[in-house]
Amino acid sequence: MPIMSAEDPYRFFTWNVTYGDIYPLGVRQQGILINGQFPGPDIYSVTNDNIIINVYNNLPEPFLISWNGVQQRKNSFEDGVYGTTCPIPPGKNFTYIFQMKDQIGSFYYFPSLSFHKAAGGFGGIRILSRPRIPVPFPEPDGDFTVLIGDWYKTDHRILKAVLDKGKMLKFPDGILINGRGNGASFTVEQGKTYRLRISNVGLHNSLNFRIQGHVMKLVEVEGTHTVQTTISSLDVHAGQSYSVLVTANQPPTQDYYIAVSTRFTTKVLTTTAILHYSNSRKPVSGPVPSGPSTDIQSSLNQARSIRTNLTASGPRPNPQGSYHYGQINVSRTIRVANLAGIVNGKQRYAVNGASFVPADTPLKLADYFNIGGVFRVGSIPDYPPSGRGIRLDTSVMEADYRAFVEIVFQNRESIVQSWHLDGYSFFVVGMDRGSWTPTSRKQYNLVDAISRSTTQVYPKSWTAIYIALDNAGMWNLRTEFWARQYLGQQFYLRVYTPIQSVRDEYPIPKNALLCGRARGRST
Repeated sequence: MPIMSAEDPYRFFTWNVTYGDIYPLGVRQQGILINGQFPGPDIYSVTNDNIIINVYNNLPEPFLISWNGVQQRKNSFEDGVYGTTCPIPPGKNFTYIFQMKDQIGSFYYFPSLSFHKAAGGFGGIRILSRPRIPVPFPEPDGDFTVLIGDWYKTDHRILKAVLDKGKMLKFPDGILINGRGNGASFTVEQGKTYRLRISNVGLHNSLNFRIQGHVMKLVEVEGTHTVQTTISSLDVHAGQSYSVLVTANQPPTQDYYIAVSTRFTTKVLTTTAILHYSNSRKPVSGPVPSGPSTDIQSSLNQARSIRTNLTASGPRPNPQGSYHYGQINVSRTIRVANLAGIVNGKQRYAVNGASFVPADTPLKLADYFNIGGVFRVGSIPDYPPSGRGIRLDTSVMEADYRAFVEIVFQNRESIVQSWHLDGYSFFVVGMDRGSWTPTSRKQYNLVDAISRSTTQVYPKSWTAIYIALDNAGMWNLRTEFWARQYLGQQFYLRVYTPIQSVRDEYPIPKNALLCGRARGRST
């Protein structure tokens, strides 16, 4: 169990995970419910809270939950992906024990095994600032979780079987807002201001979010307070989370559309929810507000405009701008390129030529117990190879604890990519069309780049990040395009220190599940 400070509060949750009938797009499906809910319950917490979640797996197959954006400081054992954590067997339970250490903001959880994410099991996470830490906007009159994402009417087991056969999935059937294809509603009072925590929990598509007759003020991105900009619509790429403030300043006699639609797709899917004024007597009227569709430049411009509020406090009292990332010498450059191809007659996806194949034992456990033969450090190179061949491997890249690293994501394909790194936030210092070269560094933002854990890479484009590797452990770097993740577009970053000390990393939890070649070992 992690060593925790006595003054930090504990929050206890008991979750029963089951299958149940859901009708998100009007047809019956078997969804994953948590305590009978779809989506699952929100996790409310405050910076440094200790979180205890006892998960009972009542599914007929193994199950895991991961925490998108929660950094699991010094504690990758609790990350809830198969590379770090043994699955919860059917009919059994496991208690996650972790801390919201030095974090604020809006995130979400999701089921990480198989293709469970296509069946639900996701929910919102909010980490509030401690009472004496200033927040750079007045406390809103309400706070809503808004989970958006594309969705299939097809059962998740059928989708998984399609992928297992090496085939590609068809285009999704619709978009959900808080688990509903239509009909979600958010009640507001005229003159009051509300915070919307928007997360794209979908499987593939970038989505555009907008509200009829209202503007939004962007205030937070995945735990970082932003320079506050007013926007009429917001692109939310797969896996990303944003907070906006919306003031109910329109005539209260009617309701207004909330619209969400796919971006960069030939066929555009759109769904709506209702912004309901509490004393309105008229339903929504007029056309659903249209959004951008295939235009990339406007999305790129919006992404570049999102900046860190340097004077605002983060989870600590000191300003977010007190960490001068642009003045630190980069010790290593890693270039990451995604690739699609056929291996043994089946569709696969790769990073730097390596398509990830899960081992028989979680990599973190194999590392901890010194079990040989599970993975090979250095099985994925720092740079994409010159050819277009793809090999199957359990890809693990070694990195030095406390190194300061530049990662460049190069996307040579014609679709948007979205990349997430567990265990960290990173500075998105640059993005542009074309191929990255060392001279691209001249356009980096070295002052107030946004710090986040999920970044998009536009078609035929690149994105560069800076990251301080100050969190020892085994961390998943993956695409948020879930079919591609399932078919190999991911690897693990082993942030390693030879010194075994609880100052750097917690020991294995006493209640850790042991599986594969770790079965029978002692915790």
